[in-house]
Amino acid sequence: MASATVRNVPLLDDDTIPFGEEDEMRDPSTAAQKYTHPYVTFFHLFFRGASIIIYMFCGWFSDSFITSFVFVVLFLSADFWTVKNISGRLLVGLRWWNYVDDDGKSHWVFESKNSPSYQSRINKHEQRIFWLGLILCPLFWGLFFLLALFGLKFKWLLLVMIAIALNAANLYGYIKCNYGAGKDLNSAATDFVKTQFFKNAVDMMTKPSGAPPPTNVRPTGVV
Repeated sequence: MASATVRNVPLLDDDTIPFGEEDEMRDPSTAAQKYTHPYVTFFHLFFRGASIIIYMFCGWFSDSFITSFVFVVLFLSADFWTVKNISGRLLVGLRWWNYVDDDGKSHWVFESKNSPSYQSRINKHEQRIFWLGLILCPLFWGLFFLLALFGLKFKWLLLVMIAIALNAANLYGYIKCNYGAGKDLNSAATDFVKTQFFKNAVDMMTKPSGAPPPTNVRPTGVV
């Protein structure tokens, strides 16, 4: 029996850097940099981008389905591990994981560091890249699923389904972290749309209107 909780439970007993305290050891002078975690940001996009590129162009380099399958799955696995354990923790202050207690119950933990002091240290460029990569790549795999399905390429359909499962797991986990484990995805999406609609409405109402064009303009030259 599984349950979902939101709390701070150490991933390992010897976790030397507790969740949310990674940046406290960082030099404060790096806060003004455009990217405070450039290598993490790079690999956040590299593995998932490489898996998509290999899937699209593997036929140019090899006619073996097994070789293409293995390489794509390897990059998908590396991407899943990197996004779940590294980039989400460092780039946006989110973490999700699972543990089994002494009674054999499985618990899903969705953690989020929402303190103002921690949020002020999150790099907005890296945060934007994290969410764009997390959302856009499953859309590509969804498109590949439709192409493989209507093209009757069932062996490739299996590979695409693996990719969708791994990408969707991270996407679902981080959405739960960001919006809270007690809120379902429908209500989270509804709240997001409401927030954006209200924000746009306020911007339209507070935006100064331009001066109206003159109506009584007399021609200066008559032929």
